[in-house]
Amino acid sequence: MTQQDVADRLGKPQSYVAKVEGGERRLDVVEFVALAKAIGENPTELFDRLLAALDSIPDE
Repeated sequence: MTQQDVADRLGKPQSYVAKVEGGERRLDVVEFVALAKAIGENPTELFDRLLAALDSIPDE
């Protein structure tokens, strides 16, 4: 799936998806749910995986 595919599903420009993917733009929870659905993921499961990944990062 390309950034343009995701952008089309969200009704946003491709640059929006590029900025999210590149970490230049953060998502609020509503945007996260929309993005998860646009890429065919269950938002709850995706969030759980994100939290697990963040838990594995050592504290500074």
